[in-house]
Amino acid sequence: MNSINGQDSQQINWQKQLASLIDHIRLRSFPNALEEFLASQCHFDSVLMLTFKKSLKPVVLHPTNQAEHSPTLRSYLKKEYILDPLCTSIEQGTIPNISRLSDIAPDSFETTEYYQTCYKDFDFVDEINIAIKLDNDVTCAITIGRKSRLGTITRAELKRLNDVYPIINSLVRQFWLSQSQEYVKYETEAGAMKHALSTFANGVLTKREQEITALILQGHSSKAIANQLNISLGTVKVHRKNIHTRLDTSTQSEIFTLFLSHLNELDSSPSTS
Repeated sequence: MNSINGQDSQQINWQKQLASLIDHIRLRSFPNALEEFLASQCHFDSVLMLTFKKSLKPVVLHPTNQAEHSPTLRSYLKKEYILDPLCTSIEQGTIPNISRLSDIAPDSFETTEYYQTCYKDFDFVDEINIAIKLDNDVTCAITIGRKSRLGTITRAELKRLNDVYPIINSLVRQFWLSQSQEYVKYETEAGAMKHALSTFANGVLTKREQEITALILQGHSSKAIANQLNISLGTVKVHRKNIHTRLDTSTQSEIFTLFLSHLNELDSSPSTS
């Protein structure tokens, strides 16, 4: 009987939080209410709501108080988001409704300089992303981070998130319809991801070498690059050797440093959108 009462109480609490979320749908406080609602579905250490739009840097919907932004998050928002698997999947239109980072990340993501110098500092053992298409140009991503004390997300929690996804999708879209103009002022121009990667080492590398360099920076192994481009593994290795020769580098870390310098140049130049 106690178990049944406990389940009934949990169901009532879930319904109350959903009702509260609906009450906030046209208010700036909606993201806070959404965080509370998500907390009733799964445990997490942090939650972040962002919008991604081509040629623009991500805009934070929650938390908007910059005092709550870690140095790692600020670095991510400034330029390093370009190499993040989430951003890449959204840009390519391949992002699932709900996914774990491990499901969308390239096979060698953890060996990338971006992972080692930026993402690793978030200290997540699991990241779950909820993607919502707001219109033809804008996608909202709700990122749920879990650290070691919570461990990876459970099947039951993941199922609950999938079950409530249609509700979250609908309410977030309605919130955006009423509040999007409040966030437009935070949009800042930036070179689109494809532009940043395609112009890196322009005139130094061939188009094919630029393509392979972009995949290396994003965390794809030589084998994955060969499969994606439908070329032999040996050809990829030759290209990688030529890339290092042309850039006068010997490690991925050195290529990453050059790429960051390229991003800084794009930031200081007129709009590239």
